[in-house]
Amino acid sequence: MTRRGERTLLQVAVAITCLVPLAASTFGIVRGAAWLQPEPTTDLDSHFRYLSGIFLVMGLAFVSCIPSIESKTARFRLLGAMVVGGGLARLVSFGSHGAPLAVHELGLGIELIVVPLLMLWQTRVARRYRPGGGA
Repeated sequence: MTRRGERTLLQVAVAITCLVPLAASTFGIVRGAAWLQPEPTTDLDSHFRYLSGIFLVMGLAFVSCIPSIESKTARFRLLGAMVVGGGLARLVSFGSHGAPLAVHELGLGIELIVVPLLMLWQTRVARRYRPGGGA
């Protein structure tokens, strides 16, 4: 596969993956914690919406990498590390409180499997775009 073709596939994969956090965070901002708990406390709802806002900005930051993904390695790695860190924190909850709803298990898979694979793929594409990095 050409480096341009691989870059395009990576861009599409990142764009599709970004749909999940963008939708979930927007939903979290609009609905708050009520979609998980019928009567959340004010503090829980406030914190949930705050984290949803951060999650939305992270998703938008990932989207900002898409147009020139081959040159966004540092940003992509930082964002990816943040997602993996969140996934590890979610894994602690899984271990101490049991399995969450299926939608959160999907999130865990994205955080600890999909994002690290995308990070590796982005590194490969970036290397291919360096001078002398391959055709």
